[in-house]
Amino acid sequence: MLYPEIVIAGCGNPLFGDDGFGPAVVEELKKVPLPEHIKVVDAGLGGPHFIFTMLDPTATKRLIIIDTADFGAEPGTLATFRVEDLPAGSYRDAHSWDLTEPLTRLKDRIDITVIGCQPKHISAPEFEMGLTDEVKDAVPRTVQQVLTLIGVNYGTAIKHLQIGRQAGETADTCSDAPETS
Repeated sequence: MLYPEIVIAGCGNPLFGDDGFGPAVVEELKKVPLPEHIKVVDAGLGGPHFIFTMLDPTATKRLIIIDTADFGAEPGTLATFRVEDLPAGSYRDAHSWDLTEPLTRLKDRIDITVIGCQPKHISAPEFEMGLTDEVKDAVPRTVQQVLTLIGVNYGTAIKHLQIGRQAGETADTCSDAPETS
């Protein structure tokens, strides 16, 4: 199996209202033509088992997790977290598995970003399909944020961010790299 350089994983369950945010973002990202070295997956509820089997610290350079996260903001608000920003034991999947510890073990070898959306309503354990309007409105903003993170502009890879495409070239050494602020 060839491991991707970038893995984008949407976590959650569409049967539980806003918990379907991650899969909704993945559905939209799959409509965008992406370079071969990027893999977009709907990790559903099996995030830990599914995501971690797709990573190879020698080949995978970046992991972006898209999920709901309760951080006390207005519904539909997005926040980006690094692994070190997550309080120990705070990031759990639907089965209450703590993901903070395995992510912490990987963070020195793989660049990990968690994009969280503040949910309005998660219906678990009752089934209730569909995102609230606030969270639904966050989906296109999240897609754009992911594309920016991976250096893709409407399906065209930005040369300086294509990981490992030209021997010895990094984002710091490319002459066409845009300025960042």
